[in-house]
Amino acid sequence: MTYRAACIWVGNVLVGLLTLPALAQQRPQVPTSKLAPILQQASARMAPTTRQTVRVQTRNAAAFRQWARQELPGAVLRAEAGQPQIFLLSGVSQAQLQVLGASPLITFVDAADRRAYDERQLNQADLNVNSVTPLHRRYPALAGQGLTVSVKENPLDVTDIDFKGRLVNVDPAAVVVSSHATTMATLIAGGGNSAPAGRGVAWQARITSSDYVRLLPDDGVQLQQRSVSVQNHSYGTGIENYYGLESQTYDAQAQQYPTLVHVFSSGNSGTQTSPTGPYQGLAGVANLTGQFKMSKNTLSVGATNALGQVAAMSSRGPAYDGRIKPELVAFGDEGSSDAAALVSGMSLLVQQAYRDQNGGVLPPSALVKAALINSADDTGRPEVDFVAGFGQANALGAVRTMLDRRYFQGSVGQGQTTQFTLVVPPGTQHLKLTLAWTDPAAAANASSALLNDLDVLLTNNGTSWRPWTLSTYPHPDSLALPARRRPDHLNNVEQITLAAPAPGTYQITVRGYTVATGPQAFSVAYELNSGFEWLTPNKLRNVRPGEATQLRWQWAGPAATGQLEYRPVGSSVWRRINPAVDLAAHTYTWTAPDTTALAQVRMVSASGTIVSDTFALARPLPLNIGYSCPDEALLYWPHVLGAAQYQLYRLGATHMEPVALISDTTYVLTGAALAVPQYAVAPVLRGQVAERGSSINRNTAGFDCYIRSFIGRQPVADTVQLLVELGSTFRLQSLKLQRLEQGEFRTILTQSPVTQLRFTLTDASAQSGLNQYRLELQDSGGRIFHSQLETVYQVSQPEVLVFPVPATAGTPLNIIGPPNTELHLRLFDTLGRLLHESTTIGTINQLPTNGMKPGTYLLRIGAGAGPEITRRILVL
Repeated sequence: MTYRAACIWVGNVLVGLLTLPALAQQRPQVPTSKLAPILQQASARMAPTTRQTVRVQTRNAAAFRQWARQELPGAVLRAEAGQPQIFLLSGVSQAQLQVLGASPLITFVDAADRRAYDERQLNQADLNVNSVTPLHRRYPALAGQGLTVSVKENPLDVTDIDFKGRLVNVDPAAVVVSSHATTMATLIAGGGNSAPAGRGVAWQARITSSDYVRLLPDDGVQLQQRSVSVQNHSYGTGIENYYGLESQTYDAQAQQYPTLVHVFSSGNSGTQTSPTGPYQGLAGVANLTGQFKMSKNTLSVGATNALGQVAAMSSRGPAYDGRIKPELVAFGDEGSSDAAALVSGMSLLVQQAYRDQNGGVLPPSALVKAALINSADDTGRPEVDFVAGFGQANALGAVRTMLDRRYFQGSVGQGQTTQFTLVVPPGTQHLKLTLAWTDPAAAANASSALLNDLDVLLTNNGTSWRPWTLSTYPHPDSLALPARRRPDHLNNVEQITLAAPAPGTYQITVRGYTVATGPQAFSVAYELNSGFEWLTPNKLRNVRPGEATQLRWQWAGPAATGQLEYRPVGSSVWRRINPAVDLAAHTYTWTAPDTTALAQVRMVSASGTIVSDTFALARPLPLNIGYSCPDEALLYWPHVLGAAQYQLYRLGATHMEPVALISDTTYVLTGAALAVPQYAVAPVLRGQVAERGSSINRNTAGFDCYIRSFIGRQPVADTVQLLVELGSTFRLQSLKLQRLEQGEFRTILTQSPVTQLRFTLTDASAQSGLNQYRLELQDSGGRIFHSQLETVYQVSQPEVLVFPVPATAGTPLNIIGPPNTELHLRLFDTLGRLLHESTTIGTINQLPTNGMKPGTYLLRIGAGAGPEITRRILVL
């Protein structure tokens, strides 16, 4: 290939480029073969006798079954559920693999299910990054109600209270529970019952799950029966660059079930090199993890940090044939699993926004894709690239696209055109439109996946603008070239943007350039942006006093700065934070004052003054248990400066619900309220309820009525001391320490009144050997409560306790010596023969009696430097 120089004008600057013939739209050619590249690569390393499992696609299922029985002896054939032309073949030799590839009955031989792995590294989540929290604030009625998401991987934790009442067809007896799957489900649709951070994007949607051992799509009928409209795939295999049976069947399912959205994580292999395909050997490109991510009609999502910068580990494109992958990025803190889960949740809310305006009908998946891609915030290189795709997913923008009906839908055949009119008002700073369609599945191992090729064109007063395209030539310099406006004959998503468009009427033209199977339905989403809008802070989430927080806003306009200011609510004075903030930065790190108050921030610029939502400067309010008795329980929390009331919550059928407004810092639960274990509390500042703290579960808090803890300082000691911790002294009149003697409890110590929550009780009259204790508490109403029994062995130097005696053969002997003293044990029979000898350093030890015959034995015990102790042992 020969390079040649070229120059183009960009504005007033002459820019030199290296170009290649047909550089931007030249498609990498893949050799035609019936064997998947991954099988070709593996076969070169395998011994001829090695047998493997493969997946085959046939033209005639019945004929193939008969042929396989004759031509593939020893191989086991199994039909794939829901895929009548695809079979799983196990026990296939290398020679048989070649026979398969040569058979006219076979269209493709692919790798079977590979081991899938979770694509997540860290445990951080911030719903502000992708404008999810602002969406919750502005449209509280949109929470995924009536929709179902499927999490395809290992079983999730069905006991997690963030999923309460919303799980569909999950296995309650699953032996292996995946914390990764649980986290993905929480990010997508967690209810926030455990804590506000446990609230997902579509926090009232239903949740189901399936297994990712089988990498083909789940049975579509079963997904439909469960009303699944979005499925999340936060997993990957190795780097695979070809259009295989998994890619093909996902594209086919998208056509068969046009409202079903599949979202994949791009992978965490962004620094790695593809071992196969047209981009083989190119560092840091084309490293998506799994050929199923080569599908056209799904979404792949990469990961960014909290500032929108794509993580180095996030897998990037292009796809094997040069298509744009990933399409989107989202916050994943170096884990694309989280990013995909967030976009799955956004997809649900986009579906709901459309459904609620269209008589309960779900939108086509192509429209959901168009809305998500079109509303994304540009990040990385301008317009589109192979690292960030079309940009950072923006939940608020995507949902507004539906709510404002900023979309068109239509269809075209070969050579046909459809035109839409778009009126651009004065003051518009940015126009963007995205065309998307669900393309028919291509043949396995096709050199290019696109079949039906549509073109979009924007025109106004004789001027036209084409979509942005990228160079796909397999060279690092070519793949890094900026996007150019040209016809796109590679992707089934096309995007046009226009900065500062002149006001007027524009035409959007969609043409069927090549429509082999038609007519082809399509969707177009658009947006017209201008001005400044605050995203965070807002009233849904507290800002932590004295800690750094990210202020976020949207800005569509020319280069400008603004003065950022803050004030507590009630004050007329605005305090300057920064006099010159770059509005195009969209974010600013602010260390909030270390105080508790309601507050606002504002941006003052040439375009006006915009004041934020009123938010709470407050730390999460912890809820504590004072006591948890059979007929009454006490909840309490710290006083918050400036709070005149507190909102108490309890867990309802699916979510936390407000119970009562309280002016005190305590609340007594009685009657039916005791049946609900989870509670939480939030301060009310100037009439506004702040963010609540984490919930507490009385049933798992380890309480024994008033008693939080009652244990011996040491299980064996020469002086018995017991440590006591109470939850509260509220209404507590007296406390007694009692010791069990001859079947009855005798009071050893009494405290009245009880003034401390933590203290140590000493029994100066403890007997040598076993001592058992309990606490007896009495409240002001005369009710008496008892603790569980606590056992302490008192052993004085050089005393040693041995029990039980007599012992049953097979039951170990317990040997308890003085604390911190080494014991040397020797066991003899009546003839003086040594049967056992050992040295122990633990205070409580066991000597096995397995195999000992009934009779009498002598146990000699050396305890430290003292004289040897002899105990007679009777074994029954």
